[in-house]
Amino acid sequence: MRFLLTQETFNLGLPIAVVVAILFIFVFLIILIRRYKRCPSDRILVVYGKVGGGQSAKCIHGGAAFIFPVIQDYSFLTLTPMSIEVNLVNALSKQNIRVNVPSRFTIGISTEPGVMQNAAERLLGLGMSDIQELAKEIIFGQLRLVVASMDIEEINNDRDKFLTNISQSVESELKKVGLKLINVNITDIVDESGYIEALGKEAAAHAINAARKSVAEKVRDGSIGEANAVQDQRSQVAAANAQAVEGENTAKIAVANSDSLRRQREAEADRVATASEKVQTAKGLEESYAAEKEAEIARAERVRSSQMADIIVPAEIDKQKVEIDAEADAERIRRRAKGEADAILFKAQAEAQGLYEVLTKQAAGLDQIVKAAGNNSKDAVLLLIADKLPELVRTQAEAIKNIKIDKVTVWENGGNGDGKSSTANFLSGMYKSVPPLQDMFNMAGMDLPEYLKGKELSDVQKEAPKSKSTPKKDE
Repeated sequence: MRFLLTQETFNLGLPIAVVVAILFIFVFLIILIRRYKRCPSDRILVVYGKVGGGQSAKCIHGGAAFIFPVIQDYSFLTLTPMSIEVNLVNALSKQNIRVNVPSRFTIGISTEPGVMQNAAERLLGLGMSDIQELAKEIIFGQLRLVVASMDIEEINNDRDKFLTNISQSVESELKKVGLKLINVNITDIVDESGYIEALGKEAAAHAINAARKSVAEKVRDGSIGEANAVQDQRSQVAAANAQAVEGENTAKIAVANSDSLRRQREAEADRVATASEKVQTAKGLEESYAAEKEAEIARAERVRSSQMADIIVPAEIDKQKVEIDAEADAERIRRRAKGEADAILFKAQAEAQGLYEVLTKQAAGLDQIVKAAGNNSKDAVLLLIADKLPELVRTQAEAIKNIKIDKVTVWENGGNGDGKSSTANFLSGMYKSVPPLQDMFNMAGMDLPEYLKGKELSDVQKEAPKSKSTPKKDE
């Protein structure tokens, strides 16, 4: 991995020593990570160099280890099984008979702690073929020793013992170089002298002779047994005939007794059967009557249910319908009445609100008029009357405006003391029929101002002292 110190790196403002230290730490961490080795399950990790503990190597199976640089290194040993074909030829047995033992051994590197250490010390760096050749030499030597320690009869007859001896001898030697024996398979064992074949023929002949002897003995036993059987047959037949006659007589007596007992039991059974039949018939009738009664009850219940379904249920439905309709009408009337009441209430509230607004505005206007009159209520009333005076006069004039006079007859007698004619008096009297302003104000509980009563100002001033002196007379 290459690290380039560009101009941009120095432009960051970092000192060169800091940058170098960071790069060194980064490289050191990468080296440490790459020196941490994990061991697969089908291999053995062998760490050699300075491993401590006085050992030349440290073996790890199924784990991991950190490999220190410079002082340590590592390698792997494979646990793949190896099959070795070992064809032992002309091996001397205990009887000095040469035999051929074709076999196949399956071996592999052991994972036992001590044996694994031996494999690291003796097999590290060797190829698979070299390990197989080394194991083959060891197996050849141990196989010869095992054959030499056993007789041909033991090798040929007791194969389990032969395989056990081979396994124990070979495995103990393989452990010294770090190997483990997995399986042993002996295909066939032959010898050049034909001893094993002769043993086979001898065993076959012995088996044939033993079979022939057994057959002859069985034939002899059969003839003797047949004669004894004939003799026994005759004696037993005679005894059987005597016993048969006696047994026949006894059987006849037993038959007669059995017939008598049978007839008694038949009569008793007939009686019991007749009584039981009558009882069962009565029970059957009783159950039949009970069933008919239940059927009639059920039929009556069905008829009653049918009538209820045809008459009562429709009546109930009609009743519920009438009740529902009545409740619906009542609810409709209640809702209509409630709506009308709400409308009336809303209208009344609206009218009240409108009247309240009108009165409020009028009160505000009157308040402004009183303020304009210098807070003098009489002057304020005069202002209002002055404002309404044209309308009042117009109203008085309207009172006689639409009067239709068909014909007016005037008798003029020549003159009146007041200088008025009869026609003038007629019109003046007609106007006098209209209520004067003073009467209208009196009906309203008000007093018409003096200057509207038609009095002269001097008359008003004359009456003023009288009004002032009146309270003194009351006192």
